Amino acid sequence: MPRIIVLDNLSQDGLDLLESAGNIEYEVRTGLKGDELREALREFDGAICRSGVKITADALEGNRRLKAIARAGVGTDNIDKPAATRLGIVVMNTPGGNTLSTAEHTITLMLALSRNVAPAYQSLIEGRWDRKKYIGSQLAGKALGIVGLGRVGQAVAVRALAMEMKVLGYDPFLTASRAHELGIKTFASAREMLPHIDYLTVHTPLTEETRNLIDRKEIQMMRKGVRLINCARGGIFNVDALVEGLRSGHLAGVALDVYEAEPCTDSPLFGMPGVLCTPHLGASTEEAQTNVAVEAAELLIDFFTTGAIRQSVNMSPLDPQTLEDLRGYLNVAYRLGLLLAQVVRDSPTVCRVRYQGEVAKKDCRLLSSAFAAGLLEQAMESEVNIVNAEILLRERGIELLEQRSSDVGEFSSLITAEVASADRTAVAAGTLFGNMPRLVQKGDFRLESRLEGIMMLFTHRDVPGVIGQVGNVFGKHQINIADMSVGRGTSQPGGSAVGVLALDSPPPAEAVAEVLALDAMKQAWVVKLPAAGEMPAWMGGASRV
Repeated sequence: MPRIIVLDNLSQDGLDLLESAGNIEYEVRTGLKGDELREALREFDGAICRSGVKITADALEGNRRLKAIARAGVGTDNIDKPAATRLGIVVMNTPGGNTLSTAEHTITLMLALSRNVAPAYQSLIEGRWDRKKYIGSQLAGKALGIVGLGRVGQAVAVRALAMEMKVLGYDPFLTASRAHELGIKTFASAREMLPHIDYLTVHTPLTEETRNLIDRKEIQMMRKGVRLINCARGGIFNVDALVEGLRSGHLAGVALDVYEAEPCTDSPLFGMPGVLCTPHLGASTEEAQTNVAVEAAELLIDFFTTGAIRQSVNMSPLDPQTLEDLRGYLNVAYRLGLLLAQVVRDSPTVCRVRYQGEVAKKDCRLLSSAFAAGLLEQAMESEVNIVNAEILLRERGIELLEQRSSDVGEFSSLITAEVASADRTAVAAGTLFGNMPRLVQKGDFRLESRLEGIMMLFTHRDVPGVIGQVGNVFGKHQINIADMSVGRGTSQPGGSAVGVLALDSPPPAEAVAEVLALDAMKQAWVVKLPAAGEMPAWMGGASRV
């Protein structure tokens, strides 16, 4: 009989479900760490946790019994997924259970900040009646900017509109039609939206792109008196910049529920006028805790009774034979998605993936899901994999279309991906050379380049000296060019061309600006892809962290 250990306090409804399963034993042991945690995990087949326990590589070391971990909540940062994957341990999460609670907490902080609820109550405790000191600001008629319009962002938007706020938003994967349906005015970038808002809330993951998304420069772009709220991830706001903005009077208020390091009991923001902070309470409602507890229990019950893997963040749902047969093409499709996500500036409306040659005879639906996973990987609040990627696209109103042709063209197998927005369509095509993914088309240009590592793609006029000028710029900035590929639109010089450079390190912004300033240059993008041989866990590799 499978045994499950519950490592954090869990709603009784979840425990009751484990009890009623009939074919499962469970035991609650909270507060474990170090050797005690490692030894405990070796006694059980499954584990349920929240965010309190840290299941590190050391905690999993040498474990030959544990089969699955269910996180009662969204984030799995407290679980070492690469270590779990290497040991064959499935890690699952419950992304939908706390959506409404987090959205409500965002609105709660926005209201409390606007009406000075916390300091006004404190004044009463201290024996003062300072009505004039705590005059607030109403939300009706104000403009709320939302960065990240996934489940939580959309739930916040619905509630803000009900309070007669004007809702503005930015999400690279929300279609114009879906935004119109929600009543949200969208912008091409977060920065473009900032001058028009009175409040800002963020609902994105913490990535290289979103770390310090709101810094000193961004604060100066906003109206004086703006209020900022973060119930998503610590690190999206630069804390030092917030302190300066409050002291200067440019910011009227800051409300935080999340911090870069948690638990957080010491911050330069704590105690400042206009600041309201809570200890990561976004999902701390009885309803949310019940929802995620029940869902986590259901995940493990299904896993141990039927073998079903649902909402895994580190394992492929494919059987080993299918995975082995498709892995190379899954890798190509996934990397094409990652590449196009970094070159497309506008919100897409339609994605098309065309399969030509031998690959068209395979399970193209799975390959399309791999493409969608790459396209969305850096933009979602929750983890994206081959199971949920297509659903996440649909939630944002984006169509995913497939075309197949068994006719063999220039390559025995070719995958061509298109991402269409209102104004343009971005195209990239890839294939396998042996087991190595290769980029063989960008836009209208044919070329051959590795589909890995740090790349710079640029379009330019096909005139003498361009490649040398680009090389000089990178030499000046000590950026080594490992490989280069070029492609023409026609066989005649003087037209348009594309270049792809493989770089040993990311170029600084100054270098990219100098490349763009060259006379013959049209556009340039820096793209970061996994290294050769590196794959996401759902494709049978180690998770990228």
